[in-house]
Amino acid sequence: MTDEGAFAEAPADDPASIPAPARPRGSVALEVLEYRQIVDDPSAIHVEVEQGRGGVTLRLHVAPDDMGKVIGKRGRVAQSIRTLVRAAGAREGIGVNVDIVD
Repeated sequence: MTDEGAFAEAPADDPASIPAPARPRGSVALEVLEYRQIVDDPSAIHVEVEQGRGGVTLRLHVAPDDMGKVIGKRGRVAQSIRTLVRAAGAREGIGVNVDIVD
């Protein structure tokens, strides 16, 4: 079951300038996950959103050439991404898990 309503994309201008009640729930976690400076091909980033009992699962797809950058040595970058996205979700009261899909 995919429900992207809770994670609708924020406007192109600075989302931090939008008052918190006007922003969709979970948009900050999605913005953190879609941060494009870590990859060479930002147009290949695709995030699937899946609502479940335990919270929300975000499935991250990147270009095959960028997979090593996203995972990092011994998975340290991937773990850091998961930690940041989980913290952003917790700040909004949402449990968020990140799966990196190849």
